[in-house]
Amino acid sequence: MVISVELALRLRETGLRWRPESGDRFVVLQPELDHEIFTISEMTIEAHHYPTGTVLGFNGTTEWALDSVAEEDALWLPREDQLRDLLGATFRSLARSTMDTYQVVVERGGHFEESFWGDTAAEAYALAVLALVSAAVDRPS
Repeated sequence: MVISVELALRLRETGLRWRPESGDRFVVLQPELDHEIFTISEMTIEAHHYPTGTVLGFNGTTEWALDSVAEEDALWLPREDQLRDLLGATFRSLARSTMDTYQVVVERGGHFEESFWGDTAAEAYALAVLALVSAAVDRPS
């Protein structure tokens, strides 16, 4: 299960950065392609890292209309496990409610726990990551 494009955009806007790797999912931010989910795989789509930036190359004839896409034109759709990893030591629990929603509990600043609810586990994780990244960005230096 992947998160929505809208939620992925919110994560990126808060400063969450992506280093494309095999198995990552993404959409191309062009109206005719923004509903097509791509997966990086050395067989079909490969991340090429250059000093000037990362380019996602489409190998073979699988995606005949695309040769490559600049990383900034692609939007990462992090998986549930990637989002959980981003929570790191703040992650406390994931639970499914009787109403088919998911609750992620994180510890904020070692002082209190906070819950985030989503229709999927990935969405609940993403909302927790969004809150933590936003708090880190908003924290005065």
